[in-house]
Amino acid sequence: MPLVRIDVNQGRSAEELAAISRAIHDAIVSEYEIPERDYFHILTEHPEAQIVAQDAGLGFERSLGVIMIQIFTQAGRTQMAKSSLFEAIAGGLSELGVKGEDVFIGYMENSPGDWSFGFGRSQYVTGELAVPRK
Repeated sequence: MPLVRIDVNQGRSAEELAAISRAIHDAIVSEYEIPERDYFHILTEHPEAQIVAQDAGLGFERSLGVIMIQIFTQAGRTQMAKSSLFEAIAGGLSELGVKGEDVFIGYMENSPGDWSFGFGRSQYVTGELAVPRK
């Protein structure tokens, strides 16, 4: 059950934003074999100059079309699984015309006790939800 934050510069249509979210979700569903309805995205548009994403020494520049993605999920997946997810996300976004250099992903891991899906309970801890294994 990843929680995904997606930050973009203003200027895309509602349909384009929905397609970006969907492409990211489809990659997660495919790579991590999570249920389709484990869809938790926060998409935020920012006025120009509120997203700063320089090249970090890799020798390329990002455009105003940069997409900053933060994935919060439970620990336990291999680096190979994470790398496959990153590639799948970039591939899905590429199909929408997003350049590879404009896809920035931060991946944060946590434990089952770090989640509450409502009612102030940690459903993974109480057993109301099964802890994802993949």
